[in-house]
Amino acid sequence: MTTRRQFMFTIVPAAATLAVTATAARAADHVDEKDPAAVGLGYKHDASKVDAKKYPTYKAGAACANCQFYQGKPTDAWAGCPLLGGKQVNGKGWCSGYAKKA
Repeated sequence: MTTRRQFMFTIVPAAATLAVTATAARAADHVDEKDPAAVGLGYKHDASKVDAKKYPTYKAGAACANCQFYQGKPTDAWAGCPLLGGKQVNGKGWCSGYAKKA
């Protein structure tokens, strides 16, 4: 028979390990600028580094955090984007699929 103390000594470390693993998995889910989909959309982690000549639709102030496709809060550093397969994009980033939130 398992005692409550044995159960706690088992479940607490397991829960902590699971939380650390989930955080690491989310960090690994950040889109890479060299990813083919990111290259196709001209995605950059830092919108200030977008080549405005190559992407004339880019306007100063446009960023993933204020795009309608950004799946997080505007204050989130990273959030998912359906244009890039649900991978996480930087809130300060930009791509040619940018559409200002209404």
